[in-house]
Amino acid sequence: MNTTLSKFLEPIAQQFNQLGVPEPIVHWGHPFFMAIVIFVMGSFVGLAGWRGRLVSDPEEKAKNLADHRKIAPLMTLFLAMGYTGGLLSLVMQKQPLLESPHFWTGSAVLVLLFVNGTISLTGFAGNQALLRSTHAYLGSAILCLLFVHALLGLKLGLSL
Repeated sequence: MNTTLSKFLEPIAQQFNQLGVPEPIVHWGHPFFMAIVIFVMGSFVGLAGWRGRLVSDPEEKAKNLADHRKIAPLMTLFLAMGYTGGLLSLVMQKQPLLESPHFWTGSAVLVLLFVNGTISLTGFAGNQALLRSTHAYLGSAILCLLFVHALLGLKLGLSL
């Protein structure tokens, strides 16, 4: 599967290679931009979600929940795009794709984000408290996994 995925992405990677992107950008561009998404957007999304659950002021609660609803889908989109960019970066650097824990944690994050988003998009199945709690705790677990993912990515980037 590793070879098949690499062969599929190779033509796209060659297009980027033809642009003459400097090696430090190819190597560290993905981690730089994903760190912004994870630490800035992820922290904001998590904080807004929890504040929306916990604050008692109705206006502040509504504002936080609205912020969470606006930014969480964008964060998920950026993470999905970054996942693709990370794969392309590895192909451009002639590195294996499926062998690192960083790949597997990134894959798990995306699956879990889509599950969590689906829970939300159902309207929590009629606003069920159990599904709202599941969404909140799963979202927090995803953020923790993203922090582990970032550390594994740093380790990977330093080893290449």
